[in-house]
Formats: sequence, C-alpha cells, structure tokens
Amino acid sequence: MQIAEITNQGLRRAYSLVIPADAIAARLDARLAEVSKTIKMPGFRPGKVPANLVKKMHGAALRGEALQAALNDGVNKVIADHGLRPATQPQVDVDGELPEEGDARFTVSMEILPTIAELKADDLALEKLVVPADDAAMDGALARLAESAQRSEPAPAKHKAKTGDTVIIDFEGKVDGVPFDGGKGEGMRVKIGSGQLIPGFEDQLIGAKANEQRTLNVTFPADYGAANLAGKPATFDVTVTGVEVPAETKLDDDFAKGFGLDSLDALKEILKDQLDAELGNLSRTYLKRKLLDTLAARHDFDVPESMVDAEFEQIWQTLEGEAAREADPEAAKAEIEAEREDYRRIAVRRVRLGLLLSEIGQRNGVNVSQAEMNRLIGQEAARYAPAEQQKVVKFFQENAMAAMQLRAPLYEDKVVDFLIGQATITERTVTRAELEAAIESEDETPGGHVHGPGCGHDHDHDHAPAKPKKAAKAEPAEAAEPVAEAEPVKKAPAKKAAAKKAEAAPAAEAAPAKPKKAAKKAAE
Repeated sequence: MQIAEITNQGLRRAYSLVIPADAIAARLDARLAEVSKTIKMPGFRPGKVPANLVKKMHGAALRGEALQAALNDGVNKVIADHGLRPATQPQVDVDGELPEEGDARFTVSMEILPTIAELKADDLALEKLVVPADDAAMDGALARLAESAQRSEPAPAKHKAKTGDTVIIDFEGKVDGVPFDGGKGEGMRVKIGSGQLIPGFEDQLIGAKANEQRTLNVTFPADYGAANLAGKPATFDVTVTGVEVPAETKLDDDFAKGFGLDSLDALKEILKDQLDAELGNLSRTYLKRKLLDTLAARHDFDVPESMVDAEFEQIWQTLEGEAAREADPEAAKAEIEAEREDYRRIAVRRVRLGLLLSEIGQRNGVNVSQAEMNRLIGQEAARYAPAEQQKVVKFFQENAMAAMQLRAPLYEDKVVDFLIGQATITERTVTRAELEAAIESEDETPGGHVHGPGCGHDHDHDHAPAKPKKAAKAEPAEAAEPVAEAEPVKKAPAKKAAAKKAEAAPAAEAAPAKPKKAAKKAAE
C-alpha cells in the first residue's frame, strides 16, 4: 500500500493512496474461501462448490467487497501514519476508472481538527449574580400561581365591563358590509386587556353590560395572514351574552388543596424548591455565558470549514423556518439574507468554542460514564410509547453517531462545571429583574456543540376576527376560534426570533438568547 501526501494547507490534507493488485487479490481469495463454505449451488453439496466456479459467478461482487475492505484499511492507515484527527468523514475519490484487475488508485482528502497549543483557562475570574429566594420572591411566585389559577364569576347585574373582566360575546364580522368566512361565532370569551385580539377590539368592549349589543370598528393589521383581510377596515356586530369578573383568590389551605396538597405550607415548600432551582439556573446561565465570553476572548485559532458549514446550515435552517411563518415570507427572507455573513461569523465562533471545550475536557479527564449514558438513553426512550422504548434503546446502542449526539450536551456541561470549579468566583446579590436584564443585555455569546474526539459530538391564543387556517369553516362552533385568532400572535419578526435561536448554542447556551444586535456584537 503506497501513501503520499499531496496537500498540506492549513487544516486541509490530501493523500494519494495506491492499493496494489496483489493485496486486492489476497483479500479476494480469502473472501472466496469464506463464501465457498456456505454458498449453495445446484449439483453441489454445501461447502463443496469449487472456488473457481464461485469466482466466476460472484467474482465482481466479491472483488468489490475486497476492494472496499482494503480501502477502509488504507484510509485508517493514512490517518494513523500521519497522526491525523479528522474533523469530518474523509472524502475518497477514485483516480480515473477502477480497473477490473491491477492496482487501484484513490485520493483521500479531509480537514483535520486544529492543534490548540496553549489553553488559557487556569486563572479564570468570574462574577456570579445571585438572587435570594426570600419572602418577596416567594410572594411573587404565589401571586403568579394565583393569577394563573384565577377563576371568574358572573358579574353583578348592570356591571359595566372593565379591564381584567371577561366578556362572553356572539359576533359577526363584515368588510364593506359583507360578512366574511370565519368571521362569525358564538360564546366567545374575551378577557379585556389581554392584548390577544386585533387592535381596538378589546378596548371597545369596555363599559359593555350583559345583553347589550354593540358594533365595533376595527382595522386588520397590514401584515395579517389572510390577504383578503389584511389592512382592511371591518365592523363586528357584537351581542354581549355575559360579563364575568375575577373571583377573589384567597391564599389559604383551601387554595393549596386545589393542587392536591394538604396545606398552604406544603405548597410553599414545593414553590421554594422550584424557585431555588429556577433562580439557580438563571444564575448559572449568566455565569456560563461569562465563562464562554472569557474563553472566546483568550483563544483564536483556525477552525475546519466543513464544521462551520454544518453549523451554519443548522442556523440557516432555523432562520428560514422562522421566515416561512411570517406574513411576508419573501421580505423576511430578504432581511436575513442581507445579514448572512453575520450568521456565518456566529457559526465560526460556535465551532471554535466547541472545539476549545472539547480540548479542555480531554486534557483534564472529563468524561461521560456508561451509567450516565444509560440514563440519557433511558430518558430519551421514556419519551416514546412503551412498545417503542426498547427499539429506541437498541437504536442508540447500535448507532454510534446518534449516541455521541445524545452524549454531547452532558459532556459539555461537565466541562463547563469543571471550569467553573477551577475559577475564582465572586458573588453579587441582585434582583430577579436585574439578573434577567443582564442575561438579555449581555452578549449572550454563542457557545457551540462540543466537537472533537472524546467530546461526544460527531463532527395560539385567542385573537380576534378570522383565522386563515379555519376561514373556510362556516359552522358557528368553528368560527368562534378563528375570530379569536385574527391578529397574528404578537411576536418579533422572524429575523429577530430566529437570531435568538441562532445565537443560543444548541448545547452550550441554555438560557434565553439575545436580540439580533447582540448576536452581531458577539460574533464580532
């Protein structure tokens, strides 16, 4: 087997590989001998078919198997002899045509993982923002729980609806005096001030009383999903069939029993644990991002373009998916297209940080045990129906790449925990609002999947008038919800929403990602 280096530029390598004819012939003979023992052929007992007859009938297929085996050995030899760490699967190209006999010539090309000469992670100094789970925090958690569980009750006679009240209505929407499909419904519940309906709809219900009729004048948003309604003025003939007011919620033992608990103290204990965990996760998110920022600032090295391409493709698919769900997909796509290079830089940064974390983990003996892998596989299998769980377990046991991808987030967290454990940490007490603001305003810099050998990573609400998806449905029961969903959910443009996802590394960044501008700053 002859191997010669033909390209050595940056992280790119290429080698010529010649597999001699006698090596292929030897493998073919060995394969013939193996197959002859089991092959069945009319007129011969099993195992007694002459090798030359087997070769005549199956020689081409067997030679292909022998050549593939020799090629696999050759590629492995290229990697071993040159001490290479491929970033992705090596590419093998045939030089010319594969001969039926004689030597076989190939070109083996690949990108290799960079060598990180110096790791600058010995003197890390980080600040941790801490929010104490004090009485005020507990009161806030209880208040949020009470609000989410709040009931409504019929309002007193002649009560005029106000913000926070729920109005039950029958309605019919019209454009230019003509009813439109999906614009009619009965028994629609509208909470005034929820902001779920198109602008002006809820406000015009303030002061309404039970059994009152009103005509509401609204204008559909210009970017409304149904083109036949977008930007058009409309009227809604509304009959108020009932008004409900928020029922008083008493935080007592009876309130706790509504959650299956014996007392308010028991509820508070559970909330305290949840609050501690939630605030702890927020603190760790901030600390982790500061750690990644520090590592990124200290290290700069070339990264394999093939890995950057794969990372960028994941980011871009997310961006395109968000753009496709916008009212004007083409305009949204044009916006993200104008900033393609910004997202490319984000991909570079994510890959670099991933490789860096992998190297740190390897040099410090960080690993994921088999027991931890079994737990991860079990958790993944538990997401499926009982009849499918064993198949899921078998899949991960037999698919090394899938297992490595499942392993990657845990490995990365363990490396981060190791680094935090080695760092000098100073704590500063802040409010929850301050911590959340810090997470949003800091450069929630993208981390990245941990890449490299040993790393485990192979390289609607109720809105208002007329929902497009159900506009064709004329039944009153179906029309009520479309009207509730006329205004597209109040969300950021696709570009911004997708940017957040792009910036938050799939494994390394666990907290809410930042706005698009922060993404650019982080990438730069």
